[in-house]
Amino acid sequence: MKVVFLALGFPHKKEPGNFYMTLMDRFHSEGHEVTIIAPAHKGTVPGLQQENNFRVLRVKTLPQFGVNFVKKGLANLLLPYQYKKALRALEEDSNFDLIFMPTPPITLYNLAYWLKKKSNGKIYLILRDIFPQNAVDLGIMKKNGPFYHFFRNQERKLYKISDAIGCMSPGNMEYVKKHNPEVDTSKLHLLPNWSDMLPLEMNKQEIFNIVQREAIKDKFVIIFGGNIGRPQKMENIIELAIACEDMDDVLFLIYGYGAEYKNLKAYTKQRGAKNVQFGKELPYNEFIKVLSLCQVGLISLSEDFTIPNIPSKSLSYYNAKIPILASIDLNTDFGNILEENRTGVWAKAGDVNALKEQLLVLYNDPDLRKEMGENGYEYMKSELSTDQAFRTVLNQIKHY
Repeated sequence: MKVVFLALGFPHKKEPGNFYMTLMDRFHSEGHEVTIIAPAHKGTVPGLQQENNFRVLRVKTLPQFGVNFVKKGLANLLLPYQYKKALRALEEDSNFDLIFMPTPPITLYNLAYWLKKKSNGKIYLILRDIFPQNAVDLGIMKKNGPFYHFFRNQERKLYKISDAIGCMSPGNMEYVKKHNPEVDTSKLHLLPNWSDMLPLEMNKQEIFNIVQREAIKDKFVIIFGGNIGRPQKMENIIELAIACEDMDDVLFLIYGYGAEYKNLKAYTKQRGAKNVQFGKELPYNEFIKVLSLCQVGLISLSEDFTIPNIPSKSLSYYNAKIPILASIDLNTDFGNILEENRTGVWAKAGDVNALKEQLLVLYNDPDLRKEMGENGYEYMKSELSTDQAFRTVLNQIKHY
């Protein structure tokens, strides 16, 4: 098959932990011709080129990351027109059998529809963000305003033209059904977050070096790694850290990036949290090793969400064999997933006392931590592998 992936961003170097790249790599290894359409960014140049195993069409776009919401919104609105122009400029055939479109952004609807009509290909929607409702939940957009109605119309049309829609969880799938009754439910199926697993073996010297570098010797380390933005509401975690200051050996270690990173550091300083440490950015394969030397992995979601989100950073914790402590809203079914697989504990986001109680469950029971860590590793190996995601996609496409 000729496969195209419409990307909001795509690394130009092979990076462990990027689940879109691992899936496309699997398609390539099975003999399919893979083309990626993605923005040109630092380290890349516009135009068609070979990167790793893929044909990558890099397109000059407006910046989408590290900018305010107005600039980000404008960049996303222009994206389909810029991608379409770049595709039309190619002298070679640009017809595709399978068109991958992940969310975000939904603004690529027009491009996906154009490619489908042009190629008679199938659209596979990897549904991760449910937009624009998530923007409403976070106070970025007003419900029933003109922008909301525009994007909501785009969302509905995207569901209609998609031949298959992969949802993160049962709750995610039920949300789409409830709020979009016109959608053909046969399109909807489970496609949980996936990843390749990295080895955890380290020699004594490596372990010593990490412990010294991160200053975690004799500490009970609760670690967070990943995006820091409004969806994560990391202020809740800082409040937990302050509530744990009576536990002398507890350290909150935060590795992050994103729009709220600087604000979070300022908030931490303002609140005087002395048991919070910010780590420096690491390559993913090194970060996994740090994780494996920690005791608990943190998940944080804003209590304002009305849509079920499943945080992909949980995959890193599963891989590292550490249990999860989750501060989450009551609309996600991530807590149910933790309970069903016995991979962690959770409390309602914003309830610091309840979250500390759950932390104490893990703090006081090393055998439980080990059991939950092993459960997470086995769960990921059996249910959340790239191979599993690849088979799910192919099985769904065969129906059409």
